[in-house]
Amino acid sequence: MIKKKKILVIDDSETIRIHLGQTLRDAGYEVLEAADGLMGAFAIRERAGDIALVICDVNMPRLDGVEMLEILQGQYPKLPVLMLTSESRIDKVERAKRAGAKAWIIKPFKPELLIQAVAKLTA
Repeated sequence: MIKKKKILVIDDSETIRIHLGQTLRDAGYEVLEAADGLMGAFAIRERAGDIALVICDVNMPRLDGVEMLEILQGQYPKLPVLMLTSESRIDKVERAKRAGAKAWIIKPFKPELLIQAVAKLTA
């Protein structure tokens, strides 16, 4: 039996989590969810060895995606992170990349392009 790769989706929008989750499941991935950066950081700490990729929003309550990456910076160097967000400010992009983000996709996303990026980052 082939083990499905697990993707952690961190986004405060339930609608985005549902849409993204369905897109990923349809492509053969297993999906874990967190509603903000604080819950995402907890999930990463608990399950980092099981997670193939993190897909994370930037602007969220309690702890945003970039702040979460900065807190976890260096702790999980082999865990790729893709930022999926409506945020396009270059300073945020650069800050996220310095903290470990490997890719940045602007919402709304095209499912086929997202799946291509996920496949590349989890290869």
